[in-house]
Amino acid sequence: MPKLTLLESLRSFGRGAGQLAEMLRLPKQGNATTIYRAPRTILNKPIGGARRFAAQSWSLTRIKAAGAPHGATVNDILLAMCAGALREYLTAHEALPEIPLVAMVPVALRTADEAEETGNAVTAVQVSLATHLSDPLKRLQAIQESMNAAKTRLSGMKKAEIDAFTILSSLPFAITQATHLSGRTPPMFNVVISNIPGPRETLYFDGAKLLANYPVSIVMSGYALNITVQSYCDNLDVGVIACRETVPRVQRMLDYLEKALVELEVKHECSIPSRAAKEDVALPA
Repeated sequence: MPKLTLLESLRSFGRGAGQLAEMLRLPKQGNATTIYRAPRTILNKPIGGARRFAAQSWSLTRIKAAGAPHGATVNDILLAMCAGALREYLTAHEALPEIPLVAMVPVALRTADEAEETGNAVTAVQVSLATHLSDPLKRLQAIQESMNAAKTRLSGMKKAEIDAFTILSSLPFAITQATHLSGRTPPMFNVVISNIPGPRETLYFDGAKLLANYPVSIVMSGYALNITVQSYCDNLDVGVIACRETVPRVQRMLDYLEKALVELEVKHECSIPSRAAKEDVALPA
């Protein structure tokens, strides 16, 4: 891949900055505008040293069946499950904001200059979880609209422009983390939700079969909950990690994730028995 000249780099940086400025000028209403729109929640407070980790597996076939009737991808359904679970969790704690929660979602994109370069651009988009909507299907549609709007905008940009856009849009996050102000200032987003492709074939270690591969991520000051999903064979293994003090009883999120999926299945009568292998581990400080 040829290196950019200084002038080309400056132009790409300017175009990336222009895209950010254009997004900031969009009206706050609507699902396409999510950047810097996250509400304050109990999830976005300073964290302590103790962690709680909860995990469960869901059938990939079941997830696909839930999304098929309305053209939803696996990632769409996962985001809708997380949205429903977060709405249920915050409602139980009497802490559901009127403004929809925003998720930071890492994605790989096909860029405008893919014909000239190899590989995809990896960045992160901010997606509305539409937690203000009680209807699960309307919530799913809003999530799809938000994700598609983010991908459409970035897919029209070149990789260097996406890099500039990502750096500039992430500056408030980096500054608040470096200055220890995160958790005391308005959050950039509310929760990190990642979907990582994993091995498609069964793995073994010294003859022992790997049954599940639960991902354990991290939490950061001001962002006390992280949900990471990794595929393994015909299942999706979900790992939920949280600050034990800031996000109490996070193991309930597993039940709420299942409930959110069932709500989508009931709407379309596509229920398939799930594999529900649960793990709940408290991690010491």
